[in-house]
Amino acid sequence: MEHQRPPEGNWRTWVILGGRGAGKTRAGAEWVRSQVEGARPLDAGRCHRLALVGETIDQVRDVMIFGESGIMACSPPDRRPVWQATRKQLQWPNGAIAQVFSAHDPESLRGPQFDGAWVDELAKWKKAQETWDMLQFGLRLGEAPRVCVTTTPRNVGILKDLLDRETTVTTSAPTEANRANLAEGFLDEVRARYAGTRLGRQELDGVLIDEADGALWTPARLEASRVERPPELDRIVVAIDPPVTGKDGSDECGIVVAGAVTQGPVQDWRAYVLADASLPAASPMAWANAAILAMEQFGAEKLVAEVNQGGDLVEQVIRQVDPLVPIRSVHASKGKVARAEPIAALYEQGRAHHVRGLDMLEDQMCQMTAQGYEGRGSPDRVDALVWALTELMIVPAAKWRNPQVRGL
Repeated sequence: MEHQRPPEGNWRTWVILGGRGAGKTRAGAEWVRSQVEGARPLDAGRCHRLALVGETIDQVRDVMIFGESGIMACSPPDRRPVWQATRKQLQWPNGAIAQVFSAHDPESLRGPQFDGAWVDELAKWKKAQETWDMLQFGLRLGEAPRVCVTTTPRNVGILKDLLDRETTVTTSAPTEANRANLAEGFLDEVRARYAGTRLGRQELDGVLIDEADGALWTPARLEASRVERPPELDRIVVAIDPPVTGKDGSDECGIVVAGAVTQGPVQDWRAYVLADASLPAASPMAWANAAILAMEQFGAEKLVAEVNQGGDLVEQVIRQVDPLVPIRSVHASKGKVARAEPIAALYEQGRAHHVRGLDMLEDQMCQMTAQGYEGRGSPDRVDALVWALTELMIVPAAKWRNPQVRGL
């Protein structure tokens, strides 16, 4: 498969990101074979001394070497290496050697030298940075030593730093890409259980779920907020944060559907985010139609529209689609962070919940910090979320707590 083929070009590290069972191990094993096999004596440019680094010695042996997709299984009989258990190394018929190392013992990499390495599941190592650093000092043989890294993506500094380097190339694939080689029913089962969750995106789709330092929302908190289906809701609204323009390259149009149960005391109220219908770089008529359609699909009582950018034009565009739609125009008098913090507090209190399938919205949420938005562009999906939950939870709570506001 394409993601298992080494990229062209002058790279130092090849990172293969993939979901569970996507074929990462097979790709790593085949890459090692391609580096060491050749006529005798060793061909110029071939590796003759490699490092195989996993979380433990046992995992290197059982997965990278003797696993069903490991080096032994991929090697033809006449080119199969010999495992020397006492020396913890593989030796090929042509004299090439691969030494085994554990990420639990970074110091074991101090001293040996290599002209290549295969690193497996880097993102889950407890001593990832120390082990990686020791390996780099050992990659000093040959003209251009290279490293193949096979890993399920995790939001850890070592992996993010590695992916940002100019000398790193990346390929990725979901578990789905290797369906033909997986047990019947496995993919359907895990998809049914984890599709639409951040864990599913990481473990099945092979997507790196990023999180900014000091984020207002974290992946763990969002996973904790997950519900399979919402209860019967008292109110449902659609919130929209329209872009300034609808040209290519302009900001997204954030459109979020949310509902709430607001019976009893305020502390018992619960909000439920039902859908993210946001559009990329949409024209005014496109986002207006999308918002009205979302209202019809979910039976929303009103449309909450931010009008900072378009003023009266926002409402005029919407009324061209539906002249009778109930609209509440809102104007941002505070910054994005100040508006978002009370909403983030609802999640901390366990009073805001998400259904599945809100991946792109949740990605933006995890990039919102107390200092601002750390992602690219504008957090229009988050803005729409904030307006929706403010309408459902914050504004009514203020009226409930203040008898004068309620007219009592």
